[in-house]
Amino acid sequence: MSAELVVRGLVRRFGGTPVLDGVDLAVPAGECVALLGPSGSGKSTVLRLVAGLDTPDAGRVHAGGRDLTGLPPERRGTAMVGQRPRLFPHLSVLDNVAFPLAVAGRRRREARAQAAGHLALVGLADLAARRPATLSGGQEQRVALARALAASPAVLLLDEPFSALDPGVREEMHRLLADLRAAVAPTVLLVTHDRQEATVVADTVAVLLDGRIAQAGPAEELHTRPATLAVSRFLGGANEVPGRVEGGAHVSALGRLALPVPVAAGPGVLVVRQEAVAVTGPGDDADATGTVTRVTPRGARRRVEVATPAGPLSAEVGPGLAPAPGSAVGLVLPVAQRWVVPCPDAQRAEG
Repeated sequence: MSAELVVRGLVRRFGGTPVLDGVDLAVPAGECVALLGPSGSGKSTVLRLVAGLDTPDAGRVHAGGRDLTGLPPERRGTAMVGQRPRLFPHLSVLDNVAFPLAVAGRRRREARAQAAGHLALVGLADLAARRPATLSGGQEQRVALARALAASPAVLLLDEPFSALDPGVREEMHRLLADLRAAVAPTVLLVTHDRQEATVVADTVAVLLDGRIAQAGPAEELHTRPATLAVSRFLGGANEVPGRVEGGAHVSALGRLALPVPVAAGPGVLVVRQEAVAVTGPGDDADATGTVTRVTPRGARRRVEVATPAGPLSAEVGPGLAPAPGSAVGLVLPVAQRWVVPCPDAQRAEG
C-alpha cells in the first residue's frame, strides 16, 4: 500500500562539504514527485538516504507516519530501480520478479503466480521464461519495475531509470509508468536531470539546487512563475528583463509594462517564457523592438534571437514563420505571461 513520504532537514556531508544542506520534501500518498537538479546536486543521495543505503548527518525520513531514519533497508518498505536494472542473470524473467516475494517467505507457486501478474502489468507476460541476457534495455527496465512493484513497497524510488534508453523507448517507459500509476497508485520519488521527463511523468517537480529544494510545485508553475532566477535559469527557456516594479508595472529599458498580479515595489527581473513571446512587425503594438541576430532550429520550430534596448530576447515560432537575420521586428510579451522575480540588484541580473 502506498504511503506519504516526508523528509525533513536532511543533511549529508562528504569530507566536511555539505552535499545536502537541509532538504525538506513531501510526496503525498499515490503521487509522483520528480526531484530535478543538475549532475552532482545530491539527487541520488536523497534516494539513498530514503532507502537506508546511507545515513544522514541530520534530518529524518518518514513514510506512512513511521520514522524510517534508523531502520535497515529491508524494514523500510521501499523499493528502488536505478539506471542499471541489476537483474539476476541465472534466473528467468519470472523468477527475477518473484524473488522479493520468495525472500518474504511466499511459497514458490504463490510467488510465481503473483510475479506473473506483475509481468502482465508491464506488458511482458510472454517473456516470463526468458533470461535477462536476451532482453532489450527497455525490456530489462520493465522487468526491474515489475520486480520492484512485486515487493508492494510503500514508496517506489526511481533513480534515473530511463536515462540510458533511446528516446523512443524512453517515451514508451514514461507511458508505462503512467499506466502503472493508474493501476496500482504507488507513491513515487523519481530522480532525473531531464527537465522534459520531470514535466511529463510527475505531479510535482522539486528543483534541488545548492543542497536545498529551491522550489517545488506543478511543472507549469515552475516554468512560468519561478521563485528565483536560479530556478528559472536551470529550467531554461526564459527571457530576463532587469528593472524595477513601480506602481504595479515593471519599468525597464523596454518602458513601462503592466503586470497581471500585484508585486511589491522594488528591483526585479521580468521573466517571460520564449514560447509565450510573439514576433510581429516593428509597430506600435509591440512591447519591444529590435533586430534579429540569429535563428536556431528547435525541432519543427525556430528560436528567434533579437537584440533589443533591454538586451537579447528570444521567441519561438512555427515552421516558415521565422524572420531573416538582420530583420527589424517587434516582440509582444503577453500580460498574462509576465512574472517578476525580486532581485536586490536587478540591473546586474543578467550576469
